[in-house]
Amino acid sequence: MRFGSLGVWTALAGVGVICLALANADVAESKGNAEDIRASYRVGVGAIDLGTFDLTGVVDRKTYTLKAKGDFSILAGLVYRATGTTNSNGRRLDAVARPQRFDFSYTDNRKKQAMQIVFKNKAAPVVTRTPKKRPDKKAVPLSEGQLRNVLDPLTAAFLSVHGNFPAGDTAVCNQTLRVFDGKRLFELTLSPKRTEKLGKRAPGGLRAAAVCAVRYQPIGGHRPESRTVAYLQKSKDIEAWLVPVSGTDMFVPYKVVVPTAWGQGTARLTKLKTQASAGRRASAR
Repeated sequence: MRFGSLGVWTALAGVGVICLALANADVAESKGNAEDIRASYRVGVGAIDLGTFDLTGVVDRKTYTLKAKGDFSILAGLVYRATGTTNSNGRRLDAVARPQRFDFSYTDNRKKQAMQIVFKNKAAPVVTRTPKKRPDKKAVPLSEGQLRNVLDPLTAAFLSVHGNFPAGDTAVCNQTLRVFDGKRLFELTLSPKRTEKLGKRAPGGLRAAAVCAVRYQPIGGHRPESRTVAYLQKSKDIEAWLVPVSGTDMFVPYKVVVPTAWGQGTARLTKLKTQASAGRRASAR
């Protein structure tokens, strides 16, 4: 079992580069205020509990900053242990997120790796890896034009989908995201699937979720013979459950389902909190 790559780590640990969204980035724009967001998720594959993924973010009218950390292990680290962090910041233009920089680093039983993506206005993003890696000559090539106006994985996961819908309204699912993870470029197409009622133990008093089907479409940067890419592309069982945040127009992922070769990968929301940012609270005194 290997979790080292950014694509797999983000899909399972992240709540999900494969299928996540924070719908309505318009909330800060409409209210003109900065909001602090804190969310925690429990991550697992099949019957295996992998660990936790914690997100913090500050979103205001013109900018955003997102930070996340994941801690994962199998059998208390005897079989597998990994930690990873991701950071993303950018601007918001007409309520649309435009990433400026994305950082990702992880350490597992085998190695350490770090990556940085710097986004340019009208040019292809600049990717730096530590340790450096040679370009994969067998990968499907990407042109500079294809890499314009793309999202990094963290921005795609938590600041990309727009909408103003009540809890459980699957209209929020009508979205397509174009994501670049530093190597691969792909599209995630969300579409309405069903509405799910949530139990009394759901955090934040949540009562219903809009369940979105997610289809993965590779564009470039991957090897044509990749079994993982082919598996994800054929899968019809990827889901993102989106729920509203009380008192705002925001939606966050409540649950993410990603079928894998090792079993069903899931990430489930365990804690959720939003409040006025520290700067806004200070100015109100």
